[in-house]
Amino acid sequence: MNILEVKNIKKSFGKDEILKSVSIQVPEHSIYGFVGENGAGKTTTMNIILGLLQATSGEVIVDEKKVVYNNQSTNKNIGYLPDVPSFYSYYSAREYLFLVGQLTGIDKQELNKRVDELLELVNLKSGKRRIGKFSRGMKQRLGLAQALLNRPKLIICDEPTSALDPIGRKEVLDLMQSLKHETTILFSSHILEDVEKISDQVAILHNGEIQCAGSLEEIKRSYPMDGFKLSFESNEEKADFLQVFGQESNIQEEQGEGALTLYTSDGKQTGLKVMAFLNDRGIVPKTFTRLEPTLESIFMEVTGA
Repeated sequence: MNILEVKNIKKSFGKDEILKSVSIQVPEHSIYGFVGENGAGKTTTMNIILGLLQATSGEVIVDEKKVVYNNQSTNKNIGYLPDVPSFYSYYSAREYLFLVGQLTGIDKQELNKRVDELLELVNLKSGKRRIGKFSRGMKQRLGLAQALLNRPKLIICDEPTSALDPIGRKEVLDLMQSLKHETTILFSSHILEDVEKISDQVAILHNGEIQCAGSLEEIKRSYPMDGFKLSFESNEEKADFLQVFGQESNIQEEQGEGALTLYTSDGKQTGLKVMAFLNDRGIVPKTFTRLEPTLESIFMEVTGA
């Protein structure tokens, strides 16, 4: 069953057409990654799903009920974690969750039990530390606890790992991955490694349209782009390689180590050409590795970045 269906959503602001045609289906108890460049329309789409923004046309169905602009009855089944969640800094995590629970009408006895469960789940159970002294990662975990408070069937997370350090990112990703038995998660992120790590399905938004969607395995079969990563002993060898292959291939240079990654849709033939080039020039690269398609390489091809 699909907990969320977005059907041919379009949205314009004046003459600016932000969403031309957006359709996605999010299966129940899955993690759905929603990616696109900055300004692609991800947050606009999420606000339409939440009923906070009116689509120009199209419809959104959440748990078999149509979303109506400015009538957030469907939000009873949705939890939301914005990019930068805001809290009352002088509250503790427990006090804040109690306040939110009371505002949403949760029974007091049930609320006590639910707050205990969630504080343990997000590892914020101990102490009376004020939220104002929380790290960014702790605030994101508290934001997820708030989103889960009323046992929603769908959670929408806008850039949940943005600006977190590696430890904070891992904590949030591990937490999100552990929630599939309880709810469904739709999340946007510009950190494609995070999306690839935990998502069951992915949609790529570009030029106001969904360019591809499905499981990572399905997308990789549709965009069979391989890559080769090479590093050279000298800048002269690297420059010679770029002169030969730079015009006909998508090549990225990694800052710092100076390695080159060459992306191609014809891995075997390109690999043979690269090896012939190295042999003809008498070059033995420091590293030469064939890479499997990744979400990042597919994203680069889809968006033309």
